[in-house]
This record gives sequence, C-alpha cells and structure tokens, in this order.
Amino acid sequence: MSFETRESVRNFVVMKDDVKIAGKIQRKKNVVIVAMTGRMLLDFGGPADVFTVANIFIRESGLRDGYEVLVAAPTVDKKVATETGIEIFCKMSAVDIRTPIDTLIVSNYEFQHASEARYTPFYNWLAKRNEKNTRRIASVCAGAFALAKAGLLNRRKATTHWELNEKLKQTYPLIDVDTNLFYAKDGHVYTSGGVSSGIDLALVMVEEDYGKDLAIKVAKKLVVYLNRPGFQTQFGSLLSAYVNSDLSQKLRNWVLEHMHEMLDVRRIAEHLNMSTRNFTRVFHKQTGVPPAKFVEKVRVEQARRYLED
Repeated sequence: MSFETRESVRNFVVMKDDVKIAGKIQRKKNVVIVAMTGRMLLDFGGPADVFTVANIFIRESGLRDGYEVLVAAPTVDKKVATETGIEIFCKMSAVDIRTPIDTLIVSNYEFQHASEARYTPFYNWLAKRNEKNTRRIASVCAGAFALAKAGLLNRRKATTHWELNEKLKQTYPLIDVDTNLFYAKDGHVYTSGGVSSGIDLALVMVEEDYGKDLAIKVAKKLVVYLNRPGFQTQFGSLLSAYVNSDLSQKLRNWVLEHMHEMLDVRRIAEHLNMSTRNFTRVFHKQTGVPPAKFVEKVRVEQARRYLED
C-alpha cells in the first residue's frame, strides 16, 4: 500500500493515537533509529533527542500527533555494546519490523561488522526499504556505508564524515559524494556528516514536518544552531586525501619545519636524495598532485589552523 493510499485510509479509520484536525486524521510518525554501534552515543542519541523534544512542544500545542521514537538494534539479540561501559538493550531488532516506517535513520557503521553473518539479515532487510514502505531513509556519519551496502545510495548525492570521504568514493563509485555538507537530501534518501550533524539532519526533518517555528524551538531547547554556519570541511584537513603515501608523510613534517624557506622541486628532491625527475614522477603517482601543489596545501592548512586558534 502506498503512502498516498494509507493517508486516504487514515481519513476514515480512527486509530488509538489519532486526532482529527481540520477534517483530517493526524497520526504519530514512527521514527526508527538503528544504532549500528555504540562507539559514539551522539550518533543516535542526538537525533532521538531532537524528535523527543519536538514532541514536548507538539503536546503543549494541544495536538496528539508528533513522533513515536524507537531506537532499534541491527541484530536479533537486540543489544548494542558501547565503549562507555553501558550496554543498551533495545526493545526491538530492526529486522523484526515488518510494518511501514515514516522515518528510518541508520546511525554509524563498523567496517569489521560488514562481513559478519549476524548482520546479514539486517542488510537484507535494509535493501527492501524503499519509497513505498519508508517515507524517509537517512544515515548519520558512517551510516552512509550501511545505506550504500544495501544499494540505497546508487546514483544519489550523499555525504558522510569528512574523514571517510575518499573511502566512500572509492568503495562505491556510483555515489555522488560531497562531504562539504552537514547533510544532503536526494529524493527520499537523506545522509548527514560526522556525529553531531545527525542533529542538523533531524532538525531539518522536524522543519519539513511541522514548520520552521517548531524547529527553532527545538534548537533553542537543545542549545544548538538551527542552521549551522559553514561546512563540514572546516573540521577536516585539506590534506586528508594526499597524506596516505609514505613519501608524502615523510615530506609533510619537513615542509612544516621549512615553510619560511624557498621550497622548489629541486630543493625537496635533494632532501629526499632523489633526482628531480624521479621524485616528481614518484610523488605525483603516489599522491595525485605535483609537489608544488602539495607544498601549497601544507602552507594553507597551517594558515587555517593559525586563524582558527
């Protein structure tokens, strides 16, 4: 049954938690947040807090709709281990949910879990979620990799934590990756950047559902921005894509120590005991940029840090 058809049925069938407003039946929107890992509680706790705080203001306005928030585990044991010493026992495993979902959010991702048999049922379940049974599908931080593994991000624009930018691009080339963003929306699929940006994403969803005034109230209650200024790259490094090779790692510290000097290709090659021609060829092959561009990026990155501090 499509969402349009279900909405028509709701106009005639009164459910337990429904309320009739302006001739239309209003029903709580179920939000399922799958806690893939408990490494960072904010990944799923942040969005959950946004929706539950929104409920406070919705009830104060005299309405009985709002959000029904459920934090679910990806595995059948319903447990989410954390690195804080807390073990979370969820009411449900996501794979046990067979009914339509209004908003599904997958928070974080552990790469070592991707091939574990106990997670296979979850990925099979996730791959079957679509526009007909889930109005919105979203991810927080590395949760984008879970959506990608389930095939939900193919040929869509998406974002993830700035540190995982290149990994997402290389692992899933069909995805249009833009990690400058705190959050991205492509059709019914939403993705958000690192950790706290799950709050940004949840606020966007509240604004879509109930308007900007309510979203502002929630943001004030949580003492966060409604629309955070800047981009995710302000937290990252301009060099993250270029310092994975041994040669660039060796060179970076030396460049930082000699930034005030003239650093042409000949000078750098001599420092590494290489010929100018061989150094230029090997460096470009390993990093994808010429040595002069790399030196420029090191200098700009250091200037950015000075300005921030």
